[in-house]
Amino acid sequence: MRPDKDATAHPTIPADAIRVQIGATPDSRPVAPGFVGLSIEYRSAPGYFGTPADPDGVFEQLVRNLTPGQSPVLRFGGDTTDWTWAPTPGVARPPGIRYTLGPAWMRSTAAAARALNARLILGVNFESDRRAIAAAEAHALLRGLGRAYVAGLELGNEPEVYGTLGWYQTPAGAPVPGRPPGYDFAAYLRDYAAVSGALPRTEPLVGPASGAPQWLAGLGRYLSANPRVRLVTFHRYPLHRCFTAHNSPEFPTISNLLAPAAATGPATSLAAAIAVAHARGIPFRADELNSVSCGGARGVSDTFASALWVLDALFNLARAGVDGVNIHTFQKAIYEPFAVSEHGGRWSSQVKPMYYGMLLFARAAPAGARLLPAAYRSPSTLRIWSTRARDGHVRVVLINDSRRSPETVAVRPPGGATRDGTAIRLRAPHADARAGVTLGGQSFGAVTTTGLLPRAGAAGTLRLRPVQHSFVVRLPPATATLLVTG
Repeated sequence: MRPDKDATAHPTIPADAIRVQIGATPDSRPVAPGFVGLSIEYRSAPGYFGTPADPDGVFEQLVRNLTPGQSPVLRFGGDTTDWTWAPTPGVARPPGIRYTLGPAWMRSTAAAARALNARLILGVNFESDRRAIAAAEAHALLRGLGRAYVAGLELGNEPEVYGTLGWYQTPAGAPVPGRPPGYDFAAYLRDYAAVSGALPRTEPLVGPASGAPQWLAGLGRYLSANPRVRLVTFHRYPLHRCFTAHNSPEFPTISNLLAPAAATGPATSLAAAIAVAHARGIPFRADELNSVSCGGARGVSDTFASALWVLDALFNLARAGVDGVNIHTFQKAIYEPFAVSEHGGRWSSQVKPMYYGMLLFARAAPAGARLLPAAYRSPSTLRIWSTRARDGHVRVVLINDSRRSPETVAVRPPGGATRDGTAIRLRAPHADARAGVTLGGQSFGAVTTTGLLPRAGAAGTLRLRPVQHSFVVRLPPATATLLVTG
């Protein structure tokens, strides 16, 4: 390893360095196994997974990178939850159905679940408001995938919009909502009780799969009325492309994505609901999260800024007590963490910038790690997170969200630095870069046929020597650094 050229050894701590004290006492729950997962629209699953005869090993490896030695949690749903069905005896295909679960989908998904030893959250059509349709789909999924891999059945997707957004269109193009105008939480609870009663009682329920802040307050009522719910799920997007004014702080721009509220907002808004779930002994997942709703925004969701955002957002959610997060994706989405393709019997993937941020989080917060407090005074563009993992190492993530200003920090780990530390850098040419991202000096390149990032060697791993019991690190603009202490 070589000395860090961006963290030149100093005989003393520079006067302008931001001093950071890492506390010794954890202040979070342990990071749960399978914390970072994916949420996949039903129609995209075969394109990601391949077939049992031609499996997509690159996809599988990219998932394993995020949950090494663990069972990843894959959620199937999103808009396609209520657009999908299994053919139901005696029931005509409803007009809102656009995708049918057939044998090929089942074989493809079952093979991927076995290869990954995955846990599956399965969306079940609720907008049709038909017990027979929900029951047929649930039974078909359980038969086709095997109960051993099913974590639960998630009835519906964002039911708060059923009365306002069109489920289908008339031949003249007029949108027809799945519920009457004014559909509210009380009506949802009545419908949920009726339809959920038709689902197999052998499987736990998951929900409410809502993205509405105003529905958070009803979580206690929902759980009291539905004791079969064993996993609480809510959805969050900090920025919104649809129905959002250009001057709104929630409109997709890189500046808004790197603003503190974009990373802290999802966790802050969920804090009360997390407490309600945990008080009942029920885990909580943000099982649909990404940078910008409506499929992402070009020039924002597909840039390096999304890597810095997701790294910070995941830590905020872990600190808030969330038990897992599923990054939402579908094929050709702007916010896809990676795109896969197959040519001539060979699979490959184009890894997008956001995936690098997800990967750095997985390295900084392995399963069982607990967050440590970090005390510092800093500009609003600096974010600092620290964990102590089961291996005893303290890991510190330093994020500089400023697009122009470097910072110098002096990090003092618990008990003070007495031995050399190591660090790797997450960087790109600039915050709006769509390529050229490296982690520890390594890259997946334009395409990868393995899903593996080369090991950081002498050119990418930085040695940091203690300076007055601290590690002095210079943080270039729009970068993140992972420091590992002895």
